[in-house]
Amino acid sequence: MSARPLIFGILNITPDSFSDGEKYFAADAAIAHGRQLAANGADVIDIGPASSHPDAAPVSAEEEIRRLAPVMEALAGDHIPVSVDSFRQETQAFALAHGAQWLNDIRGFADEAFYPSLAASDARLVVMHSIQRDGNADRRATPDGDIVEQICAFFEARIAALTAAGIARDRLILDPGMGFFLGPKPETSFEVLSRTGDIRDRFGLPVFISVSRKSFLRAVTGRSPGEAGAATLAAEILAVERGAGCIRTHEPRPLVDALAVLARFGTVSGQG
Repeated sequence: MSARPLIFGILNITPDSFSDGEKYFAADAAIAHGRQLAANGADVIDIGPASSHPDAAPVSAEEEIRRLAPVMEALAGDHIPVSVDSFRQETQAFALAHGAQWLNDIRGFADEAFYPSLAASDARLVVMHSIQRDGNADRRATPDGDIVEQICAFFEARIAALTAAGIARDRLILDPGMGFFLGPKPETSFEVLSRTGDIRDRFGLPVFISVSRKSFLRAVTGRSPGEAGAATLAAEILAVERGAGCIRTHEPRPLVDALAVLARFGTVSGQG
């Protein structure tokens, strides 16, 4: 590891988060938690106005925007950098118009009709791979073959399409997906996690890893989401050691502390 990764604090403003339930659904609770995540070391607050787990209910763009508006306004007023986690064009357009510095799209920016708007912005784009391609995770099986090669083929095509539309390559961040976005077997996520550096080296772009409290960690530990902190931290440190440039987490403080200890050994320095 040569640089401290950017830490994205997860702020779910939904009534059906697999991890937080509806704890931060109310705007005042969401704003307070966003501020706390920043105080605990998150560089960016990644706001999710809709859940993406297999059992989540669909949410309209209008409802996503209604949830986002007061939270984005408050955090922007505190000069806290914001990422918006949505694949809906209307929500992404709202986010760009209201100061989001990152967009995080589980479909990997699939709709080329929105590319001119993306090209006209300065926001960085988290391009996520999933075996579903078209929305929320489900429980389908992982396709046969080398999953990392499949992920890289997806990124090659998507990077080519985005850059051809005038979106600078250095604005892109690559998320290989984790948990059900790769399939129901924990081994698949562990395989991709262990090969994070292969993806980074192939494209020369930051790799974004989101393993926090995920099902594949809970499957091997037998823990509930609220009890998965130790497993999460172990997987996050592995991701950083394997070359991740961005970590998305529910609990930034333990990760910040762990990285500070590693930095004493000369393995982490500065911010990526």
